[in-house]
Amino acid sequence: MSDSVIPDDAILDHLCQRLGERLVARGDRIGTAESCTGGLIAKVMTDISGSSRWFERGVVTYSNEAKGELLGVPGAKEDGFVAVSSRTVLAMADGMKASAPVQWSVAVSGVAGPTGGSPTKPVGTVYIAWAGPGIATSSSRFQFGGDRDAVRRRTAEAALRGLHDLLDALDAA
Repeated sequence: MSDSVIPDDAILDHLCQRLGERLVARGDRIGTAESCTGGLIAKVMTDISGSSRWFERGVVTYSNEAKGELLGVPGAKEDGFVAVSSRTVLAMADGMKASAPVQWSVAVSGVAGPTGGSPTKPVGTVYIAWAGPGIATSSSRFQFGGDRDAVRRRTAEAALRGLHDLLDALDAA
């Protein structure tokens, strides 16, 4: 994934098409828990005809309160809560898996910009977490360049590629 190329609809569509085929073959379903992408990952998944066979639901938990209320993210309603963190996306991914009839979940939180950045978390800082059957929930930090749309699209691409990587690892085991 090159930071110089902004993923277009065709790239995201291809990744989702393949993901759907793989999930259907396994008999698995997925849910998304999104903040900085505002539902983009769920949107590109549901752009695929027949996605109802593998896509269960998505939630946009943009506010800290929503993260706590809908996904059970610990501390999300407290002052000083850090929404853009590994801890948060791990809890979001686990919360989606616990609250929905899914085997897989992906969660994202970040600073899409152009405002909201800080010296420790500049614009483009994104955390993504993945949860799946028989694997420990994991997360990664990314630093994407570009405007708000580019950060959101790069986040969606990284989330989808991460799901493919996990499926590849399970298939190889």
